[in-house]
Amino acid sequence: MIGVVQWATGAMGRTSLRRILDHPGLDLRGVYAYNPAKAGVDAGTLVKRPPTGVFATADRAAILATDATVVVHTPRITLPYDALVDDVVALLESGKNIVSTAGFHWPDAHGPAYADRLRDAAIRGGVTLAGVGVNPGMIVERIALAATAMCVDLDRIIVRETVEASAMASPAFVFDLMGLGSDPAAGDIRDGPLGDLYSTLFGEVLHFAAAAMATTVARIVPDHRLTLAPRDIVIAAGTIAKGRVAATEWRWTAIMANGVEFVLAILWTADRALHEGLVPGHWTIDIAGRPNIAITLDIAEADPTRPPSRALTDATMAVAIRAIPDVVAAPPGLFAYQPTAWRA
Repeated sequence: MIGVVQWATGAMGRTSLRRILDHPGLDLRGVYAYNPAKAGVDAGTLVKRPPTGVFATADRAAILATDATVVVHTPRITLPYDALVDDVVALLESGKNIVSTAGFHWPDAHGPAYADRLRDAAIRGGVTLAGVGVNPGMIVERIALAATAMCVDLDRIIVRETVEASAMASPAFVFDLMGLGSDPAAGDIRDGPLGDLYSTLFGEVLHFAAAAMATTVARIVPDHRLTLAPRDIVIAAGTIAKGRVAATEWRWTAIMANGVEFVLAILWTADRALHEGLVPGHWTIDIAGRPNIAITLDIAEADPTRPPSRALTDATMAVAIRAIPDVVAAPPGLFAYQPTAWRA
């Protein structure tokens, strides 16, 4: 049995808790909650499971002292991007491996001052840090890069993501982190903290891809785009007024030292109908070379009574739980994890 701490109890964290409790090879040892109102609540109660005898705590020191092998780290990504680093360093130094859905996919993308602090903490603790997820974490790192193995020559990779936010219920996520509903008259979010956050996060994906192709990133050119609401748009999180941001497309082109171009485009929208020519599905991967390769990938919720967004949450946490034994077995330090096949 692997002793596990669940860090954070939002949508991702509660899904993770259920998977941990249901997994025969995992033993829940602790739960960290940012919300003090959840402190003292049984982990089972938090996720509509039978009582476990493990109670959530908002006491960071108590979690650091917990006897556990690994932390499933699922806080919401915050501004600034490095705001989570102090907690991660402390967890690593306490001797706990970390599987995180909040970044840490390729820390070396941000230079030695950032990466070495994490690497040194992991080595001091004798443990491993890995960033995991679907995107970042799976679409480029496993699927797109694997497909390039079929190319004799490679010119360009284009990965496009489309996520509709209409059914997402969290205003903090949709309006604050996705940037929907913002007023362009008050400032261009592409040039502010959100643009910096996503360039930092998804820059790790581009550096990961370069390393996998045995090259480096020569430069990254941003080309972010906004779509304004042509009318008031009512979504689960609230109302986007006419003239405010109804979609954000975060877009980067990485020029690799080997000459390959890698375009990564992330479209988050309140309504797919605002965009002409969208291909059905969450992701498209277009590889130009010899031969050309095109892939369309969709992740869908099987239960029509459930919100569509549950499918992506399930997929993200499936990758995280699957990663646990691989991360625990990896040597101390930073681990550029590439998800492996499903196992019962």
